[in-house]
Amino acid sequence: MPDGEIAIDDPRAADVRALLERHLAHARANSPPEAVHALDVGELVDPAITFFSLRRDGVLLGVGALKILSADHAELKSMHTAAAARGRGIGRAMVDHLVRVARARGISRVSIETGSQPAFAPARSLYASAGFEPCDAFGEYAPSPNSVFMTHVLDHSDAER
Repeated sequence: MPDGEIAIDDPRAADVRALLERHLAHARANSPPEAVHALDVGELVDPAITFFSLRRDGVLLGVGALKILSADHAELKSMHTAAAARGRGIGRAMVDHLVRVARARGISRVSIETGSQPAFAPARSLYASAGFEPCDAFGEYAPSPNSVFMTHVLDHSDAER
């Protein structure tokens, strides 16, 4: 993992809000309005969501959230790395952390929705490298040419990972 600490954080914190605004701006700039599924700060305080940040020496480098969909299924939400920190393993550290948290909570499948546009290719590559595979729409999503759905079935026999 890159230097830094991943911990539960408050999406209402000023620096987190600023990063989430950039996340939403990226989604809105690269997807049609009906295909923007990024959550705003108000939605991220939902009790079904646990929000995390990765900070180094107090500086916010990335965020991600785990949304519980059912007793055995969770979704990764609001994955975003600060532009200055990209390419340093921040996103991978967050994905790995969220998968570990899901596994520890007894979740057997973690899924994600991301954009199908070229701007989201790095995200799709990250998720594929972490064991996520294409799947059908899940939860409240409908199939869409603007979305790519991916899922990772968790193997609880290797819970020490």
